[in-house]
Amino acid sequence: MSEGAGAPAVLSARREVFALAETFTISRGARRAAEVVTVTAARGGIRGRGECVPYPRYGESPDSVLAAIAGLGGAPARAALQDRLPPGAARNAVDCALWDLEARTAGRRVWEIAGLPAPRPVVTAFTLSLDAPERMRQAAARHAHRPLLKIKLGSEGDMARLEAVRAGAPAAAIIVDANEGWTPEIYAELAPHLLRLGVCMVEQPLPAGRDDMLAEIGRPLPVCADESCHDRASLAGLKGKYDMVNIKLDKAGGLTEALALRDAARAAGFGIMVGCMVGSSLAVAPAVLVAQGAAVVDLDAPLLLAEDRAPPLRHDAQGIHPPEAALWG
Repeated sequence: MSEGAGAPAVLSARREVFALAETFTISRGARRAAEVVTVTAARGGIRGRGECVPYPRYGESPDSVLAAIAGLGGAPARAALQDRLPPGAARNAVDCALWDLEARTAGRRVWEIAGLPAPRPVVTAFTLSLDAPERMRQAAARHAHRPLLKIKLGSEGDMARLEAVRAGAPAAAIIVDANEGWTPEIYAELAPHLLRLGVCMVEQPLPAGRDDMLAEIGRPLPVCADESCHDRASLAGLKGKYDMVNIKLDKAGGLTEALALRDAARAAGFGIMVGCMVGSSLAVAPAVLVAQGAAVVDLDAPLLLAEDRAPPLRHDAQGIHPPEAALWG
C-alpha cells in the first residue's frame, strides 16, 4: 500500500456536535447529540478528513483525543502512526484522514489503493435504544419494514422489552446488545427465550475481563465480542468464548488496523460483525469498506442523526452505499 509522497502532512483537529433525531439510550446512559473529533490532514493544498467518536467507556473524551493528536506534533506516515498512538479514537481519526489524503493526492479511491474490490451497499441493522417495553414496541412497529433490528438491553426488565419488540416487528430479524449488562446467570436464563423469539445473535452479554464463563456455559446462539475485542491483540483471548467479533474503527484505531483485524479474525475462525459509534457519515464511511462480506453490519449511526455531513452516506433499500469521493476516500 502506497502512502503518497512529498512533505509531511499538517494535522488539525476540532470537535463538532451533531444533533440526534431522538434521544439514544443504552444501559450506560442517554445522549441527545453525537460529539465527535474531526481531523484534517493537509499537504500541498489537498485535504483529507477523518472522524472519531471519543468513548468514555474506554477512558476517552474529546479533550483527551485532541491532546493525543496534538502530541503527535505533525502527521507521521500511516505505517508509523500505528506505533505512535495506541488503538482508539485518536488514532482512528488520524489514520482515516491520512487514507483520505492519500486517495485525493493520487486521484484514486481508497479501496483501489488498499487493493480491495470496489465496495457495494451493505444492509445495516437499525438500533432501537433502551426504553420502556411499550415505547420499544412502538419504535419496533415504526421500523418493522427494516430487515434487521438491533435491541439495546442490559438492565432489569429485558425480557419484557424483547417480547415487546418482537410483537411490534414480527417479521424482522433481531440481534441484541447487552452492553456488558448481564451476569452469567441472567444470560443462561434469557438464552432459551432469545432463541424462542428468533434472536439470531447476542452481543457482549458479560463484562469484558469477566467473560471467561462464556467458555464454560452453553452458547445456543452466536455470541459476539464487542467491548472484549479492540484490535488483533484481542483475538487470542477470545477463542472458545466468542463466535464473532465486532470490528469498530474507533476501537481498532483506524481503517489500517480494522482491515488487518478482519483478515486475522476470519483466519482464526471468527464470524465478522462491523459496527460503529454514534457519529456522522464521515465516521462511518471507512467502515463500509471493512463491512464488505461481514455476517452482520451495524452502521446505522447516520440514520440516527437529525443533521449530518454533506454529502451524507446514501441509504436505500439496498442498504448503506459506499461514500462519494466528496465525503471521504
